Parts: sequence; structure tokens; C-alpha cells
Amino acid sequence: MNRKLLLLFLLLGMTLLGCSKVNMLEEKPPNAVIKIKYEMYETTLGTYCWNGKGVSTCVDTAGPIELLEGKKPIKVKPGEKITFVMEYDPKPNEYYVVQIHGNEEHAIEVIDYSFTAPAEKGVYYYSFGVWWMDEKVEHLSHGDAFYAFALEID
Repeated sequence: MNRKLLLLFLLLGMTLLGCSKVNMLEEKPPNAVIKIKYEMYETTLGTYCWNGKGVSTCVDTAGPIELLEGKKPIKVKPGEKITFVMEYDPKPNEYYVVQIHGNEEHAIEVIDYSFTAPAEKGVYYYSFGVWWMDEKVEHLSHGDAFYAFALEID
């Protein structure tokens, strides 16, 4: 019985050492900002799952509207270019943006980490989802995060 337990601990230790190469260096996902012209604006970190410093953590938060309650939206002009900036290596290799306006929610096309602000006036909420997917093992994520921000088109 002791041999089996020792073997189990050795296998577990080797697995943890092998996985440490894919763990991110931080305890939680990096900050993401949006750039509009020459100005940078913080986003709010929402739900995430992260493998950092040998520990896997998942945090579930409210959606973008609730998460941003009490925060002022970023004022932008119709059609302005919005660019996501993340000073972290490796960069996420998959991303997805959802826009919420009134009772409508839909995906936004993002090209090279950028999209265009809406043409109509109003407040628009966004969820910027990113994934650090393994490049060799299909469907294996090393971390994911959702960032929230709001734009006010005037």
C-alpha cells in the first residue's frame, strides 16, 4: 500500500512539474485596456479561469452591465476606432467581443484587436472575452478572461 501511495505522489509531482511550463506567471489574468486615438482606458476584469503560479482559479462575476454599475462610460465619437491593448506575453490567441445595447446583444467583428464604435448615439456595454489556448492540444485552455467596458456615443 505504501508503494502505491509513493508512486501516486511521484506521478502527481511529475505531472505538476510538467504542467508548470504552461502555467501563466501571474496569479490572475493581465490587465486589458482599450486605446482610443492616443488615450488609454482601463477595462474591468470579470469572470475568468486562470492557471498561475501553480494554482488554478476560476472566478465568476456579474455581467458587464452589473459589473460597471456606478462607473462612467468612455465618451467616444461615432465610428471611432477602438483597439484592445494587453501588455502580456503570451498574448491570448482567441478572442470574442459582445456588444449590449438596450435589450439587444450581438457579436462584434474584431480585426487585429480593433473594432469601430457604433454610429448611433447611446451607451453601449461590451464584454471582451479572451482565451490562451494550447497550440498543440485541441480544446485545452491555459486561461480565459472576460473584460467589461462601456462606451457612450455622443
